[in-house]
Amino acid sequence: MECLESTAGYVFVVAVFLESQRKFGLKDSHLKASPSFSQLGLSEVVFALSLQAGMVSACLSSSLVYIFDSHQRRGCGWRRYSTNSPNYHIFSTRSTIKLEYEGTSFSEWSVPGTCSVKNKSSPKTELRCFSPGFQTIRPIVTGPDSEEERNLSVDSSHICFLWYYKVIETQKERQRHRQREEKQAPCKKPDVGLNPGNLGSGPVQRNLFHNLTQVIVLWIYDPENADTNELLWNANEPSLYSLILSRQLATLGQKPIIYTTLKRKVYFPHDKMKNGTWRISVPMTSEDVLKEIKGNQVAFQDCFIADFLFLQTFPLLTIPEIPGFLPISSPAGSQLMATWIACVPSYIVVVADMETFQTNDSFRTWIRIRVPPNILTEDERHSISDVNVSRDGIFFLINGVLYIKSFTEFKRLGISENLPNSGIIGITSRKWCWINYLLKAKRRSSMAIWTENEVYLGYTFLKFVKIITTKKLKNLLNISPAATLTIHNVEYPGHPLELALLLNYCTTCRVNKTIYVVIYNEDTEQWVYQDFALDVSIDSFLTPHFIYAAMPELILRDKHRIYYCYHNFTETGVIQTPTEFGNLSRLSNNSIVHDIFMDYYGNVVVKMENNIMFYFKINIRDAIKLHLWTNSTMKSLILLNSSGQIFLIYVFENGTLYPREYPLKLESLSVNFNINEKCPYVAFHNNIFSIFYFLDKGQNLSIWTQIVYPENMGLYIVVESYGPNILQEKDQTHYEIALGYCTKTMTVTFFQNINYEAVDDYFKLQHQNTGLVLVQVRPNEYARACPIAQKVFQIAVGCDSNKFITVKGFNKKDCLQHDFFYVIEKSYLRNQTSKNLRVKYNWKKYGCPLRLDFGEKFHPLLQLYDNNGYVEDVEVNFIVWEIHGRNDYSFNNTMKKSGCLNEAQTWKSMTELNKHLPLEEAWGPENYKHCFSYAIGKPGDLNQPYEIINKSNYNHLVWPEDHSGMYVFRVKILDPNYSFCNLTTVFAIETFGMIPRIIIFSPMEAFLDCITRLNPSYSKFSLCCISLLLSSYDKCKFILLFSSLINNYVSTKTQAF
Repeated sequence: MECLESTAGYVFVVAVFLESQRKFGLKDSHLKASPSFSQLGLSEVVFALSLQAGMVSACLSSSLVYIFDSHQRRGCGWRRYSTNSPNYHIFSTRSTIKLEYEGTSFSEWSVPGTCSVKNKSSPKTELRCFSPGFQTIRPIVTGPDSEEERNLSVDSSHICFLWYYKVIETQKERQRHRQREEKQAPCKKPDVGLNPGNLGSGPVQRNLFHNLTQVIVLWIYDPENADTNELLWNANEPSLYSLILSRQLATLGQKPIIYTTLKRKVYFPHDKMKNGTWRISVPMTSEDVLKEIKGNQVAFQDCFIADFLFLQTFPLLTIPEIPGFLPISSPAGSQLMATWIACVPSYIVVVADMETFQTNDSFRTWIRIRVPPNILTEDERHSISDVNVSRDGIFFLINGVLYIKSFTEFKRLGISENLPNSGIIGITSRKWCWINYLLKAKRRSSMAIWTENEVYLGYTFLKFVKIITTKKLKNLLNISPAATLTIHNVEYPGHPLELALLLNYCTTCRVNKTIYVVIYNEDTEQWVYQDFALDVSIDSFLTPHFIYAAMPELILRDKHRIYYCYHNFTETGVIQTPTEFGNLSRLSNNSIVHDIFMDYYGNVVVKMENNIMFYFKINIRDAIKLHLWTNSTMKSLILLNSSGQIFLIYVFENGTLYPREYPLKLESLSVNFNINEKCPYVAFHNNIFSIFYFLDKGQNLSIWTQIVYPENMGLYIVVESYGPNILQEKDQTHYEIALGYCTKTMTVTFFQNINYEAVDDYFKLQHQNTGLVLVQVRPNEYARACPIAQKVFQIAVGCDSNKFITVKGFNKKDCLQHDFFYVIEKSYLRNQTSKNLRVKYNWKKYGCPLRLDFGEKFHPLLQLYDNNGYVEDVEVNFIVWEIHGRNDYSFNNTMKKSGCLNEAQTWKSMTELNKHLPLEEAWGPENYKHCFSYAIGKPGDLNQPYEIINKSNYNHLVWPEDHSGMYVFRVKILDPNYSFCNLTTVFAIETFGMIPRIIIFSPMEAFLDCITRLNPSYSKFSLCCISLLLSSYDKCKFILLFSSLINNYVSTKTQAF
């Protein structure tokens, strides 16, 4: 156990020491003798990890070591800098920065006077900076060449501690997972390890979106004094130091919560701490996966705890690695390729030129994907050209043929799945996660497959549909039949319902061709040609990367350049560099572009094949070269982990891989410091707390956004929307200036102003005015130094399926539920029948009936609910009807008393008008007309009952006075301007006070009634027994009575025989 930092406080040191003596019987010598993990070198760390995890793939998730290549020249070495904080979350004056240089030419470290180095002449040493700001660090080497310097941005934050979390499952959930694994795995699944720090690992299930509840265990740890297991994020319990730290802060009032950023729900810990930890039960839902651990603003020795953002994904199975199966890979010498599930970025498949790897926890643990022998030839097994992953399995494109590797099989897809047997040139899936979206169509695709002339969409359960051919596209785009039109590439844009096609167009097709873009909307099934054309050489190949934006904005790459298309294709060009006019190959030793990485914060990193990287942000037109980080011969790829941070994955020649975090923010700040680039604005704020909003009829959405900038800069706020023209906007801008800074605040309101009452086609008008609109809010100017480029969110205009109504005072729990039947006399039915109607009461559907005296009127009060609970009392008009056809009830208000000028609609008039429709469809918001105007309706008898109810008209249901009964009503909202949803509910009323003419039977009573009907001489006895039975709750009496009745009945029948 390493020495405790002085900032923790002398009192805390004593507490730790006393607690260690009490709990573990440790002495002072034990504390001093234990080695610090941070003192180990790279080789010792890797060796220790290999022993501990039992596999080469264990990684340093706590930022212990990060390597970068300083120069690609002979005699230069590798430098490393690291901290114990994961993702460089804490990089401050309190942090110990570990420096390491590997190479023979090292002389000493050059550090500023505001920093101190432990051993200046040692290639492995520790650095501490006592003043915040940029600190220039450079290794001095022997020889003619000098090393590149880093400008490390050291913070002065009071954030010192972090939250550590691990996930445990209940015994019931573990048993459920075990049963699923036994059903799905063809053989015993190898142990891939359990990572408590990531919800995507451990025993997992194939169902992506199955609701579970997980218990999250939390404690506080100090990265500067954490033990090895905590730094590696595989601790099962807090270390001694963390145990005392958590208890100490708890006594000061610290208590964590888990906050969901999408639905803004809060989950609190269980009542008491247990072994220095808090436990919080959190349900796992597919619509609220982004969580944040937050604590109270409690400080210890002037140190606070940082909030921690994480993704609570569903446990996902990795495909078992079966002995005897063979490797599958890309061609020899190929660069790495990867695919991941958009909403579960920790679930990744990486294809190298010797193996294919799969992980469910961002490569903390991983397995190899192998295929059975005798299906592919040796060449085919090493010919993967594309890869994709979905809930059905992993798709491989090999020599124009699509294969799938699932939990149970590896097979070739073709004509039987409605796909071509050969000629496929590409597959892709969605790159941006939209958990919620409004879809009027039946389903949304999960992947796209294309040949030169056809495009297919893939859905779950291996369903594929061909949506277009180039022949049809020629007709849609009015292209001459003599011209050549082929599909160049396909990609999903940022919009959750769209698909983009890049098309090759040429006439002679010898030298040049033109690239066009068309976008397909899966909801409207419409193709839209974009105002974009790019002339390239005939052999050029462009790969699109769509930006996380509301508008169709993308970046295109070929081997040497990056093309940008911003603001719905209104601004296009080539990303520029300080020299070479945007040719990245000339700036990277003639290497070519390998991949482009983009995240939700607007960062764009272009990686070359020799691992040189360039950086810019969306809506920026020039890029800068980042510091060299990785050896040029290393196979690497940039990925995103479940915490929203980027990391590099390295694949070695021996078929193993190694993940490492990459401090993009620190590296970009270091480069920007040299060119003195600053953000044009000081602050950019808004109240957009969600990425998805629903708008129903009569609702509006108001947002505000504010920008603060130095005066005379002329900045302003841009609000852009993309989608169907179904919303109106109203904005207002407030401007003020003080102390040399300008503040602009813009308020924007989105709303609809459509009257759906008494229209010719109600449903058509609704359909035309529902849909999905994407909105983005951004400043008009950016810079790479700005933190976040823009805010993107959806407005769904339509029916929220989570909305429902209830009648106040009714539920399905506060009553004794048992099977019983009742009979409705035929004279009480709406449609006169020849027989009485016998009904079985359905408790699950109808709930608990409300018992009312027959003289007591009833006024239903409707309440609206959604996922978050109660919303409001419903004040608009609604109608009720008895679902079994009863009409022996009425209303206390008449049409005249309600204020009608003409005869109002009634169930009788509406069913006569719509005889072709069932009762529940005969009257509704689609055909409602009010009676309060002489221009609507016709004169009539206004003394009829008024059958429409609302909250304020005091219209009540009244009951017959000559009999009691059971009534089951359905309610429907009648107001056409209230909701896009067909809001209905059911409630039941049982009246009493008169001798019932309807006998209520349980199944046993029904049998007795049958006996009575068979033998009339036993009527009086049977009725007497039933009365006694209904008034008695004693089981013994019931059994004796029933036995006596049966015996008497059998005896009588025997004598008669």
